[in-house]
Amino acid sequence: MNDNKGKNIQWYMLAVMAFSTVWGFGNIINGFVYFNGMQVIFSWIMMFGLYFIPYTLMVGELGSTFRHSGGGVSSWIHGTIGAKCAYYAGWTYWACHVTYIASKGSGALKALSWLVFQDGSTYDTLPTTWVQLATLGVFLFFCWVASRGLNPLKKLATIAGTSIFIMSLLYILLMFAAPAINPGADYVKADVSIQTMIPQFSVGYFTSLSILVFAVGGCEKISPYVNKMKDPAKGFPKGMIALAVMVMTCAFLGTMAMSRMFDPAVINESKESFNSYVSNGGYWAFQRLGEYYHVGNLFMIIYAACNTVSQCSTLVLSIDAPLRMLLDNEEARQFIPSGLLKKNKNGAYSNGIKMVVILSGSIILIQSFVPGAAAVLAQLQKLNSVTMPLRYLWVFAAYIALRKAADRFKPEYRFTKHQWFAYLAGGWCFVVTAACCILGMYVEGDMASTALNIVTPFVLTALGLILPEIRKREKKRVESGN
Repeated sequence: MNDNKGKNIQWYMLAVMAFSTVWGFGNIINGFVYFNGMQVIFSWIMMFGLYFIPYTLMVGELGSTFRHSGGGVSSWIHGTIGAKCAYYAGWTYWACHVTYIASKGSGALKALSWLVFQDGSTYDTLPTTWVQLATLGVFLFFCWVASRGLNPLKKLATIAGTSIFIMSLLYILLMFAAPAINPGADYVKADVSIQTMIPQFSVGYFTSLSILVFAVGGCEKISPYVNKMKDPAKGFPKGMIALAVMVMTCAFLGTMAMSRMFDPAVINESKESFNSYVSNGGYWAFQRLGEYYHVGNLFMIIYAACNTVSQCSTLVLSIDAPLRMLLDNEEARQFIPSGLLKKNKNGAYSNGIKMVVILSGSIILIQSFVPGAAAVLAQLQKLNSVTMPLRYLWVFAAYIALRKAADRFKPEYRFTKHQWFAYLAGGWCFVVTAACCILGMYVEGDMASTALNIVTPFVLTALGLILPEIRKREKKRVESGN
C-alpha cells in the first residue's frame, strides 16, 4: 500500500496540467501569421504527430527514471552522461533565457501601451531608440528587483498566466459564437478547403519551422509528476495523447477563428504589415472580439492588463530562476568561476545578475538600430524561436544516453520496449530541433536579423566554454599558492 501512497494523479488531470504549461494564445497568433493563415494546420498536424508526441513520451521516461532528482534536464544529463555535460546543459538552459529576458521588457511596454492608449500605433510609431532606452530602463529596474532576492510578482504571474490561458480558450468559444450572435459584423470569408491548408514549401516556410518547435516545447516541466500517477505505464502515455489531442484541437479551432478575423493576404502585403501583425495580433484579436459583442475594448483591456503583469513578473522570474538553477546546481558549480557564485546580503547572485545585465542589455541596445518598434518585437520573436529550443537538444541527448545504459535504470514507465525505435525517436527529434534552429537563423531579406540570430547563440556558447577554463586556472592558482 505504501508504494501507491500519494499516487493520485489521473491521466486526464496530468493532461490538463500539461496543457496549461505548454499551450498559450501566442502560439495560435504566431502560427497563423508565420504560416499564411489556414496553411498552418498542415504544419501543426505534422509537428504534433512527428515531434510533439514522441517528445512528451520520452520526457515521461526520463522523469520516471530520475524521479528523485527533481526531473531537471541537468540531472538527467548528469545521471546518463556526466558532470561536465550536466554543466553545459544547465548553461544552455540559462543562456537561452538571455534573449527571452530581452524580449520580456519590450513585451511589457507593448502591453502597457495597449492598456493605456488602446491602440498599437502609438507604440509602433515611437522612435526605436526611445523605445529601446525605455525597455532598458524597465529591464534594469527588474534586475534590481531580482537582486533584492525578492520575487514579489510570483503569485501575480500565476494569476495573470492562468487568466491569459483561460482567455485564449474563451476567445475560441466566443469567436465561433460571434457569427450567430452578431451575423451582420465584418467577418473574413475563410476558405477551409483541403487545397488552402497545404502550405507552399518555400524558403520562408522551412526557416519559420522553429516558431512551431518553440511553441510545442517545454513539456519537461511536467516530468516530476510522472511517478505521482496511479499507473504511469498506462496513464502517462494516455495523458500525453490526450494532451496532443487538446493542443491540436486548440490549434485547429484557434486557426479557424483567426481566419474569420484576419486575411493572410493583408498580413503579407509588406514587411511592415507582417511585423505589425506579429507585434499586435493578439490585441487586435481581442479588440475585434469586443466589437462583435458590442462591449468596445473590454476584452482587449483585460487581455492587455493580464499580459502587462505577466510580462513583468516573467521578466523577474527569468532573471532569477534560471540563474539559480545553474549556480545552485552542485554538478555545475565546479565548472563556474568563483566570482559568479558570489551572493549579496539578500541571497541573490549579484555578479550573475550583472552578467545578465551585460548580455541581455547588449541585445536591447543593439536593437536601437532596428527601424521600427514593431520590427523589434518581430525580431525578438524569431530570435527566441532560434535560441530557446536549443535546450531541448539536451533532453533528446539524455534520452539516447538513457537507453544506451538501459541495464542501469529501472523506470516505472517506458516510452517503448524496442531499443532501435527509442534510438530512432531520440535521434529524429534531436535532428529536427537542430535543423529548425539552424534554418530559423536565416530571415529572408533581413541580413541584420540573420546576423543577430547567428551571432547570439555562438557568443553564448563560447562564453559557456570559456567559464570552465577560467575556473580551472583559478584552481591552479589556489593549488600553487598564488
